Amino acid sequence: MKLDRTTIAIGVVTVALLAASPVLPKWAMSLLNVSLCYGTVVLGMMLLMRTGLVSFGHGLYYCLGAYAAGTVDQMLKLPDMALMVAAGAVVTGIVAAILGLLLARYRDIFFAMLSLAFSMILYGLLVKSSALGSTDGFNISAKTLFGVALVDDARRYAGFGITVVLTTLSAFALNLYLRSHRGRLAEAIRDNELRVEYMGASVRATIHLHYVISAVLAGIGGALMAINIGHIDPEMTYWPQSGEFVFIAILSGTGNVFAPLGGALVFETIRSFAYEYSPNTWQMVLGITMLIVMIFLPGGLWSLIQRRKPA
Repeated sequence: MKLDRTTIAIGVVTVALLAASPVLPKWAMSLLNVSLCYGTVVLGMMLLMRTGLVSFGHGLYYCLGAYAAGTVDQMLKLPDMALMVAAGAVVTGIVAAILGLLLARYRDIFFAMLSLAFSMILYGLLVKSSALGSTDGFNISAKTLFGVALVDDARRYAGFGITVVLTTLSAFALNLYLRSHRGRLAEAIRDNELRVEYMGASVRATIHLHYVISAVLAGIGGALMAINIGHIDPEMTYWPQSGEFVFIAILSGTGNVFAPLGGALVFETIRSFAYEYSPNTWQMVLGITMLIVMIFLPGGLWSLIQRRKPA
């Protein structure tokens, strides 16, 4: 496949963020870190939404990715960023491959509620597990990257760098997948499953694959968040966390892989400044934002970009 504008833009953004990291203030780097981690999770949700499915329980894989990364550090004594992210991706992929066999049979509200149920089951298990810190969770510290020891600012820059690279690589891979024959089935399944079956494609197998892909992306996002924040707890799988991902997905739209990344940045920026200047009503600010978007931009923020494209 030839390079499209999205692929080129991903490369430009990657280079720009990495080049700017030495001069970014700590607050800006922290804001971008959280936005990119959330954006990675919502990339997977975008794939599900294109398939006609909405998950209310993607906090399950976000949390699993974080706890897998933490386990590598605390129990295996391997505080390497690359190993921690790899563990998050592998664990979430395995769990999603198993649960997806069941979830691929359901649609609409049944899919959404069942995914939420699995997320809350994990929450219940974690709060009862004293070995994993119960409700308090535990701290982790990624001290190396590919075996190279990191200290102080180098660790912070490395955490930001690996987040930028993995998030943009995830966006690149998903963009490539969406342009493939299998990827184009997503919208066809959303519109008419029966016709897709008549074409000879397996709807259930495609949904299962998309569910696994979305879970792995959520696991990577969770592992990256754990590395950058340095703490994990069961709240990462509680229903409000999954609700935030759905909020960002609706806010963003599904028109392009940049939509979740931009939507996550807008969401986190509004939340941060609203909490700073209006700590007692920041939830209302987010609610008003969502209301405005749903009324005037039902296709999400990305529809603003689409309107500017020449016919």
